[in-house]
Amino acid sequence: MIHVLGIDTSCDDSCVAIINDEHKILSNVVSSQTEFHRHFGGIVPEVASRKHLEYLPSVLDQALKDAHLTLRDVDLVTVTQGPGLLGSLLLGMCLAKTIALVGDKPLLGVNHLEGHLFAIRLEYPEIQPPFVALIVSGGHTEIIAVEDWGKYYLLGSTRDDAAGEAYDKISKFLNLGYPGGPIIDHLSEGAQSNRFHFSAGLEDDGTLDFSFSGLKTAVVRCYSRLGEEEKKDKELIRDLVASFQESAVRVLVNKTFRALEMKGFSQIVVGGGVAANRHLRRKMKEEGEKRGVRVFFPSLSLCTDNGAMIAACGLFHWKKGERDSWDMEPDPRLPLVSTE
Repeated sequence: MIHVLGIDTSCDDSCVAIINDEHKILSNVVSSQTEFHRHFGGIVPEVASRKHLEYLPSVLDQALKDAHLTLRDVDLVTVTQGPGLLGSLLLGMCLAKTIALVGDKPLLGVNHLEGHLFAIRLEYPEIQPPFVALIVSGGHTEIIAVEDWGKYYLLGSTRDDAAGEAYDKISKFLNLGYPGGPIIDHLSEGAQSNRFHFSAGLEDDGTLDFSFSGLKTAVVRCYSRLGEEEKKDKELIRDLVASFQESAVRVLVNKTFRALEMKGFSQIVVGGGVAANRHLRRKMKEEGEKRGVRVFFPSLSLCTDNGAMIAACGLFHWKKGERDSWDMEPDPRLPLVSTE
């Protein structure tokens, strides 16, 4: 039995997990920094780096305890190489290199976005390409054609804000709190999502690209035009954010299914933090049922950043004979698909 250690510190979560070569999760520990960043309404990179330095030893220790293993039992060390925050990536990579060097273990750097693709294999090991993947998070919104594992083609991406970024910025502007995604998702349940009509940029332009900056600005302007009493109306604010979410989800769903038609595939996989959004999950599933298309979502714990998806992705590349050298460096802008 092969045991794979996965480390992810791409942003503000300190994540360590262990899986085996049958894609069974033996442990999956995540230490969140949300409380430290909530005061600022967003992630402060310097704070994130310092907290990784503080949290990682105990997170590693807990992952080993949960798996009933020691570092001697680990056969492969995998770690997120990028994309992400440079300081955060560096902390995870230092830990991975130390473990691999001291224990004479093979080391593999993993693309964080590819990790989100592999999260689905931890729950549906039988799933096989081809399929269209929507990776949607605070930093990325991309539609990928997955013709085979390791063979990806970029079909569309955001030209400005990512979807999750728009959620956070709107939530901050309205003083709703951080992180914006789950807060707006919660407030939108049962609200009138058709009270305000917003259109996302590039919604009807015929491409598979996204633009959420204009949608964010439209929500801000709409709120700014409200009277003082209206701004205090909690139901109106719920309707406002629900209307924003309806527009954001609509363009995500429509363009993903448009990509599916273009490629002639019959499966969709959604990954990334925003994949935990209930409205997105519901609308994707509904559209899939109408069209006879299978739509796969990871469980909520595997949508957000985690070490298990990094381990699964690293295991795949290791089985192909890939290895990384000790001079591997973090790459904050590491692309999943080369545009050259």
